[in-house]
Amino acid sequence: WQEELRKSPIPVKMSETPSTNFSMIHAASSEGQTSYPRHFNVTQPVVAKRISFYKSGDPQFNGIQMVVNPRSFKSFDALLDNLSKKVPLPFGVRNISTPRGIHGITKLEDLEDGRSYICSHKKKIKPIDLEKARQKPLPWQSSRPVSGHRRAAQLARAKEFSLTHQELPLVVQTPRKLLVFKNGEPKTRHAIILSRKITRNFEAFLDYLTELMQYPVVKLYTTDGRKVPSLQAVILSSGAVVAAGREPFKPGNYDLLKYLLPGQLPRISKRIYPKGQTKPESRKNGNWKVSIITSELPGAGTSSQIYIVLYGHRRSSAPIYLYGTGGDPFQEGREDIFTLKTGDIGELYKIRIGHSNSGLSPAWHCKEIKLQNLFSGEQFYIPVCRWLAQDREDGEICRELPVFQKGQPIIPVTVYEVRVTTGDWWNAGTESRVYISVYGEKGDTGSRQLFRSKNPKKFLKGQTDIFSLEAVNLGYLYKVVIAHDGLGSGNGWFLDDIVIKDPTTDLEYAFLCHRWLDHGEDDGKIFRELCASDNSTFFGSNWKLKKGNILQFYNRLSGGFVRLHPDGTVDALGEKTDKNGLFDVIVKRRNICIFQSHQTRNLSLALDISGMPDGGVTCELRVLHLPNRCAILESVMVPGLTVAFNSQGKVADESTNSYAGLSKEFAIYAKGVFHNSAVILLNTSLCQALTLQSDGSCSGAGNQSEESHWKVHKISSGVCMFESVKNPRMFLRIKNGHCDGRGTGDLDCHFKIQRNLENGSISLESVKSKGLFIGLLPDGQTKPVLYTKDTGVFFYPQVIQFGREKPMGTSATASQQEEKARESGNQAEAASQYMAHSPSHSLASILLSDDEWQVLVLTGNTGTQANVTLWVYGDKGVIGPLPLGKGSKEQLFLPRKENEFQVQIQNIGKIYKIRIGHDGTSEQPEWSLQMVKMKHLKSGKTLNFAANKCLSRIQGDGDIVCELPVEEDGKALFPIVRYHVYVYTGQLKEAETTSAVYLCLYGERGDSGVRLLYKSDKPIKFQRGQIDKFQVEAVSLGKLQKALLLCKATDQSEYWYCEKVIIREPMKESESIFNCERWLPFMSQGIIHSEIELYPQGKYEGDWKITVVTGDFEKAGTTATVSLYAYGEKMSSGPIILGSGKHQLFNPNSADIFKINLKDIGELYKIRIEHDNSGKDPSWYLEEIKLEEIDTGKVFSLTVDCWIPENENDGDTCKEIAINQPYKKPLPLVIYEIHVYTGSKLGAETDSNVLINLIGTRGDSGKRRLHKSMNNQVKFQQGQVDIFVIKSVSLGELKKVLISHDGTGPGNGWFLEKIIIKFKEDKEDQEVLFPCERWLDEYQEDGKTERELTAESK
Repeated sequence: WQEELRKSPIPVKMSETPSTNFSMIHAASSEGQTSYPRHFNVTQPVVAKRISFYKSGDPQFNGIQMVVNPRSFKSFDALLDNLSKKVPLPFGVRNISTPRGIHGITKLEDLEDGRSYICSHKKKIKPIDLEKARQKPLPWQSSRPVSGHRRAAQLARAKEFSLTHQELPLVVQTPRKLLVFKNGEPKTRHAIILSRKITRNFEAFLDYLTELMQYPVVKLYTTDGRKVPSLQAVILSSGAVVAAGREPFKPGNYDLLKYLLPGQLPRISKRIYPKGQTKPESRKNGNWKVSIITSELPGAGTSSQIYIVLYGHRRSSAPIYLYGTGGDPFQEGREDIFTLKTGDIGELYKIRIGHSNSGLSPAWHCKEIKLQNLFSGEQFYIPVCRWLAQDREDGEICRELPVFQKGQPIIPVTVYEVRVTTGDWWNAGTESRVYISVYGEKGDTGSRQLFRSKNPKKFLKGQTDIFSLEAVNLGYLYKVVIAHDGLGSGNGWFLDDIVIKDPTTDLEYAFLCHRWLDHGEDDGKIFRELCASDNSTFFGSNWKLKKGNILQFYNRLSGGFVRLHPDGTVDALGEKTDKNGLFDVIVKRRNICIFQSHQTRNLSLALDISGMPDGGVTCELRVLHLPNRCAILESVMVPGLTVAFNSQGKVADESTNSYAGLSKEFAIYAKGVFHNSAVILLNTSLCQALTLQSDGSCSGAGNQSEESHWKVHKISSGVCMFESVKNPRMFLRIKNGHCDGRGTGDLDCHFKIQRNLENGSISLESVKSKGLFIGLLPDGQTKPVLYTKDTGVFFYPQVIQFGREKPMGTSATASQQEEKARESGNQAEAASQYMAHSPSHSLASILLSDDEWQVLVLTGNTGTQANVTLWVYGDKGVIGPLPLGKGSKEQLFLPRKENEFQVQIQNIGKIYKIRIGHDGTSEQPEWSLQMVKMKHLKSGKTLNFAANKCLSRIQGDGDIVCELPVEEDGKALFPIVRYHVYVYTGQLKEAETTSAVYLCLYGERGDSGVRLLYKSDKPIKFQRGQIDKFQVEAVSLGKLQKALLLCKATDQSEYWYCEKVIIREPMKESESIFNCERWLPFMSQGIIHSEIELYPQGKYEGDWKITVVTGDFEKAGTTATVSLYAYGEKMSSGPIILGSGKHQLFNPNSADIFKINLKDIGELYKIRIEHDNSGKDPSWYLEEIKLEEIDTGKVFSLTVDCWIPENENDGDTCKEIAINQPYKKPLPLVIYEIHVYTGSKLGAETDSNVLINLIGTRGDSGKRRLHKSMNNQVKFQQGQVDIFVIKSVSLGELKKVLISHDGTGPGNGWFLEKIIIKFKEDKEDQEVLFPCERWLDEYQEDGKTERELTAESK
């Protein structure tokens, strides 16, 4: 090294002085150090140090020699990062110390040339013997006698390789496992560790394998038959190789997981019968004949090893590998027959078939499977018609298929969504292959590789990966087994949790882990068995479902509480103080309850189940707790049928369920949690709670035991103290910047309880030190903190013992005690129905109707196992969807069979058409429908519907739904029309989508139903700038009136920009044009909508063309959502959502055109345009708005020319502009000065966002946020007057003010004294007083946070 340094040229830096600069390098001293003499005005060269680094506690690690200088490492952290890549430590190199660990190194200058140092990921260093670590075996010490096998291999390789194949030694930085199979004999295998000793070069490695396997190893292959030509290729292999001699590669079952993880992903345990009780026929009963037919598609055959697993009600078989006897099995168009011995597995209900993904062409397309029980003679036919290939369809290489047993319901196939979260620890990610097995009440999925994530790279630090896992439905899930193969360069893994969503029930199951799967960490295991978080006890929620408790259900989507009104109607729009939103709990069993109205005792919350004679049974609801601390209320009688509301708080009927966003999740609140003398837990996690420690400090990491019990002392409404039950007279407090349990009951111990409706938690704010909350540090210790969502201020109360309602020693009244003890004596009266179809239905509406029909469905040559649904259309209405045979134990819709059903049809008038179809969910997706007949049971009248159609995604137009008209005298009442649909995708950037798009046409004679636009005339649908042609067949709709367009995009990258839709009817020259010109889905009023209603182009009364011009500045555009309000002499339009800047609208120097309808609002006199201040850059420079009335041609050009930001000037995000009508003077723009007086009461101030709406004789100002006080930096403080300015088109005489706040922030209550509004109009100064003197606080007075104030008469 020193010799090279002498020969290399030395850079000379010239000084500004005239003297000559020079530098000298002297030879090394005897100690190996190089000396550098100093000279005046001489620039020293960069000093390089040669350092050796070793691994803490590992004498086998031979060390790393590095040259360290300021050029190669700018900082000490850069050196640590570099060493982390070279020294194999679980968390990387975090500390460097001297060999004995006495002195730590913290900067580059501390390192000495020629010295050795120890690297560690912990503060504590484990010393090692440097002499032993430095020793390397000499060549003659590691030589061995050449065996016969080894000599034969060397001679063979001499012919196989030329001199050009020789390579340099490869250094293996991190030891890793490798599984070596013998070519053609998968059962002969060896697991080895790739160490330095055996990986000096490729020749040495092959020699080692020859000795190990006692077989001349000349060549290596991957498990799928590709040649491994070098040592580098071995290191980068998938973790397994096949060792061969001179012979070519032989395909086989080289299954890596099968051999590395034999017992880590267990199957269903086998049933062992005691000796003497073994069933004599069990052996015969376990013999099966299996016939497997490979499809005739090109490339359908496979080189992989096929296996099959049979599942019975007693147990499952092990994976049985199917070896062919004559020729290559599983080739195109071939039928392979096998005989299996499984033992007595019981009644067969599903099978799993898969392959090992090995060989040159592993992909396989299976057509069908036939099974015959050789003991009973039972035969089963299972259509498959699926690819099993990692590069086809969903990437799965195994399929689960249900088996139909006569008299038993067929179990559906479910695609589970599996969300795997890797921990946010250093080196938490892995490159190993990860496998999962999911267990439920109906079996397991078997071991599946998590192969195709929605992220480009899987299992990175802090990342959540989403996978799809298809399996026969498992019912309720109770555990998973997760493992990895321990191979790859980064093979350790820290798993945080797994969440699995079942789409059939919309339930999510959480499996918490938070542990390493690593040979070098934790307990050294690379598999974990995880149980689902107990549904009934998640965050202590089981205590709420106790007899006598009073509950409330908060719906996050509607922002209101569920209410059951005295007339039997239900909504989710209630305030917290609404008595119709209180429900008594009647426990039936475990988590099954009846929720009886506390206000109207003969009513209960219930689900309407058509055909149920006993309404009381429908009141039983199963409470399913979710990981997000919400709950679902599910029908006990019909699993999957749940209580649901839409965004308007209305009961979700079936049409809503198809199109719009619903909410089935509720936060459950119990009344009386903070009554006086109650004993509670303040839970901080699943198993931890806030506890008082022996030294008087508090921690959120305590156990949920008696040590964590707190007694509530109620001071006033919403204000309490908390006394330790274990240590009396010690109160929770915040004092002098500390939070502990040493309080004595003074003002320091008073806390205001803030309820967080979104997650069911509370936060505790100090009454004395306003704005400070009890927070938790990462180690669980308490500390006063400001309120943010990330500061650990959330506690989940759990009542151990209820207290009294009256504070500070007063007792509850006798009537209240009687009410507490009273129970419902007649559950049949508790049957007010929560209606799934209409919220206006009453109790009487669930009675059976007399209007009953018999429906006969005749299937053609091809049957189906899918779910079949019927819609019936009359001249007065429509009924549907009506599921035909759902829940029936008989197999329906078999080839050439007629099925009979009974349905109720009410109040739809004369029937003129039906729509019938299936959902395509079964393994047999095609259905040949021949005929449908409907017979009225009272009158005997029969309606005939001739079909003769094949409902298939593969054939025809790909539709699985058809419409059939009523036939009279052998002729159809209305013709069937094949509408030609032309869908125009826009030219905007990223306008294309791969999401499913649906269309529903509406006309004079009903609608077509929602149809999937499945088969386009283009190879790829919905591409940017493309026109796709589809066909929709329906009974003639007459003149088209509107179209519903629906795009089911779950990710923003899949949003779609539709320009327009054109509908053409054959044999007619006219066409209907439906302009869209917007993104789908789109956001409106904070809610994402996936569908939009389109109306045909043409002149309609009230149609206006709106042109919005954005300024020509670099950042003039906005990312916010823009809305328009129009005001006429008769009424106002309400908010009209124009669109969002996130979807290519409102860009700089652009004009966006919209079409709106302002019918019935009268003559226009003003507009208001605003945005919601969302997105990264919401500020917007609006130049001009043009309004053109299409019917009359009138045009109004409104110049704006100003910014609409929230962070400048008055902070307003809206502008009002008056309309200059001919022969009329426009209304003036008035500046309203608003003086807001906050009261002087204790706790009167607020940190919430305050909104105001001024209402006068000429309309309103709209809700405006009081953003920037003109006279104070901090708004709405106790006893303070704040002045704000609002600009609005003249409102005339002010009549009312609507004032409210949003309840956010740490101090969300507010006492408002009055509001005074000053303004100048017609050269006259005016002043209007709006007195209030009330709380806007959910815990004070009536609990309202909005007040309507009336102007005081002069």
